Amino acid sequence: MAATGACVFHGALFSPLRPPRTSSLGSFKSAIPNPPRLAVSTTSMDHVASSSSPETTSTSSVTDLFGNARFDKTYKHATTAIVGVGSDSGTRFYSGSQDTEVRRSLKDYFEQSVEFIRSDTGPPRWFSPLESGSRMDNSPLLLFLPGIDGVGLGLIKHHQRLGKIFDVWCLHIPVRDRTPFTELLKLVEKTVKDEHRHSPKKPIYLAGESLGACLALSVAARNPHIDIVLILSNPATSFSKSPLQPVISLLEIMPESLQVSLPYILNLLKGDTSRLPLASVGDILQRIVSELSLDLAALSSHLSVLADILPVETLVWKLKMLKSASSDSNSRLHAVKAQTLILCSGRDQLLPSMEEGGRLRQFLPKCEIRRFSNNGHFLFLEDGLDLAATIRGASFYRRSQYLDYVSDFIPPSPAEFRKIFEDFSLVNFATSPVLFSTLEDGKIVRGLAGIPEEGPVLFVGYHMLLGLELAPMVGQFFKEKNIILRGMAHPMMFIKMKEGRLPELASYDSFRMMGAVPVTAKNFYKLLSSKAHVLLYPGGMREALHRKGEEYKLFWPEQSEFIRMAARFGAKIVPFGVVGEDDISEVVFDYEDQMKIPLFKKQIEELTGEAVRLRADMNGEVANQDVHFPGILPKLPGRFYYYFGKPFETEGRKEELRDRENAHELYLQVKGEVENCLAYLTNKRENDPYRQLLPRLAYQAKHGFTSEVPTFEI
Repeated sequence: MAATGACVFHGALFSPLRPPRTSSLGSFKSAIPNPPRLAVSTTSMDHVASSSSPETTSTSSVTDLFGNARFDKTYKHATTAIVGVGSDSGTRFYSGSQDTEVRRSLKDYFEQSVEFIRSDTGPPRWFSPLESGSRMDNSPLLLFLPGIDGVGLGLIKHHQRLGKIFDVWCLHIPVRDRTPFTELLKLVEKTVKDEHRHSPKKPIYLAGESLGACLALSVAARNPHIDIVLILSNPATSFSKSPLQPVISLLEIMPESLQVSLPYILNLLKGDTSRLPLASVGDILQRIVSELSLDLAALSSHLSVLADILPVETLVWKLKMLKSASSDSNSRLHAVKAQTLILCSGRDQLLPSMEEGGRLRQFLPKCEIRRFSNNGHFLFLEDGLDLAATIRGASFYRRSQYLDYVSDFIPPSPAEFRKIFEDFSLVNFATSPVLFSTLEDGKIVRGLAGIPEEGPVLFVGYHMLLGLELAPMVGQFFKEKNIILRGMAHPMMFIKMKEGRLPELASYDSFRMMGAVPVTAKNFYKLLSSKAHVLLYPGGMREALHRKGEEYKLFWPEQSEFIRMAARFGAKIVPFGVVGEDDISEVVFDYEDQMKIPLFKKQIEELTGEAVRLRADMNGEVANQDVHFPGILPKLPGRFYYYFGKPFETEGRKEELRDRENAHELYLQVKGEVENCLAYLTNKRENDPYRQLLPRLAYQAKHGFTSEVPTFEI
């Protein structure tokens, strides 16, 4: 991903991540260090009782769902979590610690479903999950709309992480409830309107799977004036093409004495067809179950719970509702104006979800797709998806009407960081990066000890071919200094002017997760004002897509673009150089070569037309660059070397550097120091006995593959 994404970087910005500081994220609720994770109410109950623990109290009141569907939560000394499922027969409670993240599984889904559906009567209602105590100020509301199971626990594996950035409510539809789709639509719509009235400047997220996705689309279509963000997992808008269609007719005509429950059908997964009373029924069911098998095989040990969740009469009702929901939402697609993120599974055996995602994108004006090729229909309950991270990586998380790339940024957790950089582990291993920095006294040391701890800090340097230096550098800053380098990047990482040959925006999700922002003066201002650590490449795309023989040559604008802004906030400017690209690849088919061939010239024009134009008002080398992909010849990997020079201080020089001549003089000094860093590394690497791959492998084979490989003497 570094090779495809980094080439569009114009810079990078990341703020320091040092718990418990939250910087521009907003304040965490310090009075609620471990907020309770759930409150549930029905129309027959006005509030949920408090914990039996004398040290902990929790109250939550909810009016009738068809009235004012708001939770009014009050917590004191929340060391335990309270959960209640209201019913006419009473309320049950559970308690548990929230000190550490709990990884939920399918087993938890079924165990908690048992409690939800036991003696469960009454109308549909909202509940706030145990793990989802919102911990950030001004968190937006996320309403989860379940699929045909109706339990509302479909996000159980995501409750805790979602609860850190959202106020999460889930819709529970009792097993015996027969509320038609039109009434469910009114219920959700009423909630959305009430919440919009309560917080008109905040978005409302509707996360729906299958049936719930149809419900979300219909609500959004009926309320285009409300700021709604849709997160749709395998939407059932394609139900007309589903293998489930024949089930409706089959189960309706089947005599009651021959009707089978869902677990009985699922026994076919084990080849148990002898119990089927009619061969013709068995043939049809077996075809249907073959479609279900990939998604439901893992659930076979909980067939009795499935029988309670979806008895035959409920299954028939839900399938009919799917049909009406699909029809309703499809008829309203033209009216949907909401920002939409569609999650499509490649192995969905119940719906043609990949195909449907592409169809829906043609109708929805603000739609993006994320594909999960190895997942099945029940995406939220499967491995391979972190919903909170997916929403953030797609730049779909915001707390106001417009996305603010600075204040809405949520730093990645250590676990998220590890997952992101797993994709780059081979690059790190193959190139064995070496980083040097400069202490205040001018001494050069291996590592990042010379990097300023407090921002704002502006890193200005050389952009390697295809930006290959980014992943190792960003990763090392996070691991060694707990600092996030936030990158000012080309807008093509965030928006495409039209569909075409450019990589999907999903290709850049990991960069956005690590804090990349579109390169604009406004974002640059906000990042420096938030005391961030900023990574800026003045050479931009021209350096990252350089021609043959242009390794380590700077292509900077003639005018100083960043000096006066840095001085305004007293930022330290750290020049740096990186060498090593010529040790791993060689450009053999560059821009000049491609422009001589009509076919490639046309492709370059098409690619450039898909991207947002930058520096269109400039002339020369750094003017708006044509987008192209150079042909490169890989080599046996050499080594990457990074050298961060001594910082230039701008503190107290604001007035001095307002003068253009003074600013330009400093600009040239910074550029000259970057060139010195490149020259230093180019010269010193000649003395590195481990510059080549084979000596490094031999060293690590002897000392361990996690050992630090030596380099040249400083």
